[in-house]
Amino acid sequence: MDSTNRIAVVTGAGTGIGKAASLLLLKNGYSVVLAGRRVEPLQQVVSEAGLPDSRTLIVPTDVSDPQAVDSLFAAAEAKYGRLDVLLNNAGVGAFAVPLENLSYQEWRTVLDTCVTGTFLCTQHAFRIMKAQNPQGGRIINNGSISAHVPRPNSAPYTAAKHAITGLTKSSSLDGRAFNIACGQIDIGNAATDMTTTMSTGMPQANGSVMVEARMDVQHVAQAILYMANLPLDVNVPFMTVMANQMPFIGRG
Repeated sequence: MDSTNRIAVVTGAGTGIGKAASLLLLKNGYSVVLAGRRVEPLQQVVSEAGLPDSRTLIVPTDVSDPQAVDSLFAAAEAKYGRLDVLLNNAGVGAFAVPLENLSYQEWRTVLDTCVTGTFLCTQHAFRIMKAQNPQGGRIINNGSISAHVPRPNSAPYTAAKHAITGLTKSSSLDGRAFNIACGQIDIGNAATDMTTTMSTGMPQANGSVMVEARMDVQHVAQAILYMANLPLDVNVPFMTVMANQMPFIGRG
């Protein structure tokens, strides 16, 4: 599919997977609306892309805030008039503590960002994609292999990512009649700032701590681009991209 003049919104666009995906989408002809809580990393992405202002829009956004999400999609629609791809990438985790020691606020922060934020952005994308001509678009949710198997002491993040799987399935079904394709990419150990501790050791289900393999984040960005570029009569409901040597298969 020709990606020239296609519009994407990327949440969590300032760092890690969101940054890598945004830069690759821009390189391949997309105009990208970059959303994130901090403006400076978003500005750095735009600077690295080195493209005209017409190709990018920075909108500082806390996806757990409904009014902020309203403003994000209003700004995107005002500048570009349509939406072809939404990458729901924004997410946070909680410190790995025994479940009984997890605070209510930590639980709420993870669920509000990962689940409610994804829902709010999906809801706005549906409204735009249903109304535009030609109708339809694609939504890609960042799931995680935690949507399949938990790490020790990860109740909020694991619960959130399992919820994303349900939201992906429901959105895929509800969008089908309107040419809206929704899929999920489950990522294992991409080399970003969030996974640096994996190179020093991660707790395992048997109580041990071991160094885990990581993979270049560009492989994730390429997978996202592949999904984004598919014609709307094709969908990838679920894709897993992971470091081959990480202890996922057989985990738990």
